[in-house]
Amino acid sequence: MTLADVGGMHEVKDRLEAAFLAPMRNPELRKLYGKSLRGGLLLYGPPGCGKTYIARAVAGELGARFMSVSISDVLDMWIGNSERNLRQLFETARRNAPCVLFLDELDALGAKRSQIRNTGMRNTVNQLLTELDGVDGSANDGVFVLAATNHPWDVDTALRRPGRLDRMLLVLPPDRTAREGIIHHHLKDRPVAGIDLAKLAKRTEGFSGADLRHLCESAAERALLDSVRTGRARMIEMSDLLGALDQLRPSTGPWFASARNVAQFANDGGAYDELLTYLKRKKML
Repeated sequence: MTLADVGGMHEVKDRLEAAFLAPMRNPELRKLYGKSLRGGLLLYGPPGCGKTYIARAVAGELGARFMSVSISDVLDMWIGNSERNLRQLFETARRNAPCVLFLDELDALGAKRSQIRNTGMRNTVNQLLTELDGVDGSANDGVFVLAATNHPWDVDTALRRPGRLDRMLLVLPPDRTAREGIIHHHLKDRPVAGIDLAKLAKRTEGFSGADLRHLCESAAERALLDSVRTGRARMIEMSDLLGALDQLRPSTGPWFASARNVAQFANDGGAYDELLTYLKRKKML
């Protein structure tokens, strides 16, 4: 899959192209300007908005292998095993270059060391920093490190220094075009009739992709229960979706409440300027 398979989200794709993909696609220009393939990208934003999906699309754009790493792939109860696991994962990525190595839940794997009491966990963060730097200056050439977090303010600041995860990209709830596509995707294999996708997309501002999936599942459940009650199977109708929608609220609200405070009062170095711009545009400040 590539970014063409990601519906809508044009602003995210444009920023991703300019900040990350364009330099990677032009090896001669990279060589001319002395730009290596080191450094990574940190995707952040509300949960359920497609950060993992976008990471897979980036791998497709670059024609690279995709390796997804979760905290369960790394952490181990025995001393030293977590560091060894991280080292082996990076070694595998280097052997399979070009490779996109995707670190999910970075706030759990790379939490601020000043807030960690467990020595083993601090050693794991130190090992992650070492692997991002590479054994030597060119060890990670061809390894594109992407990471995702819902809480970038909880990530150790050393992880965002130059040559590491030195670029940040805000992944927001899907825009109207994307919402329409997501709803269509979750209904296409179900019996439906008279569905106004445009109306639903308009009514679901702020919903995450996960919220929209839940909306469609709730509507299907309404139709199923009604069919059981009447003894006659029927289509999922617009009334089912609107009825389900009346019972739902965007799950992204609490995230924006927390993020707003960070963006306003802890925006060191302008790291959250992109988020501030969005909050102002949506009149959330």
